[in-house]
Amino acid sequence: MTEKTAVRPAAAAKERTAGEGATAEFERLYRANVAAVMAYFARRSRDPQVVADLTADTFVAVITSFDAFDPRRGTARAWMFGIARRVYASYCEAHTLQQHKLQKLAGRRDLEPDQVEELLGRIDAERAGRDLMHELAMLPERDRAVIELVDLAGLRPKEAATALGLTPGAVRMRLLRTRARLRKQATTTNHNRGDSDD
Repeated sequence: MTEKTAVRPAAAAKERTAGEGATAEFERLYRANVAAVMAYFARRSRDPQVVADLTADTFVAVITSFDAFDPRRGTARAWMFGIARRVYASYCEAHTLQQHKLQKLAGRRDLEPDQVEELLGRIDAERAGRDLMHELAMLPERDRAVIELVDLAGLRPKEAATALGLTPGAVRMRLLRTRARLRKQATTTNHNRGDSDD
C-alpha cells in the first residue's frame, strides 16, 4: 500500500464531510426561506404553476451556485432573494417575448358582427370567382398562366407574351382556345346544376 492510496480514503471522507455540510447548510437555508420565496412569487403571479416553477428555479439556481456565496457581501437570505429577483426578471423577459411571438402569430383581431356579415356577402359574391379558380387549376400550366395574366391581371396579350417568353401569336391562340374551353366547362357545369335542381 502506497502513501497515495492511504491518503485517498481520508481525502474522500473529508470531501464527503464537506459535501454533507454543504447539503445540510442548503437544506437549512431552503427550509428557512422556501415559504418567503414562494410568497415573493405569489405576490407577482396568480398562477400557482408559475409560482411553483419560479420557486423551484430559484432553489435550483441557489444550489448550483451555492459555493459562490460570500457571507462577507451579505446574508444568505439576501443573496437568495437576489437570485429570486433575477429568476423573476428572466421569467418576465421570456414571457414578454413569448407573448409578442404569440401575438405576431395570431396577427388578427376579432371582427365585429357587421364586419362578419359584410365579409360573408363578399365571400358569397366571389363564388363564381372560386369556381373559375377551380377550373383554372385543371388547365395546363401555360394556358392557366395566359388566362391569369390577361384576364385576371389585366396585361395585354403582348405583355403576357413577354412575361411568359412566348410569341404574341402563341398567347392569342392559347387565349382563344382556353377561353373556349372555360366557356364550355361553365356551360356544362351550369347545365348540370340546373338538372340537379329539378
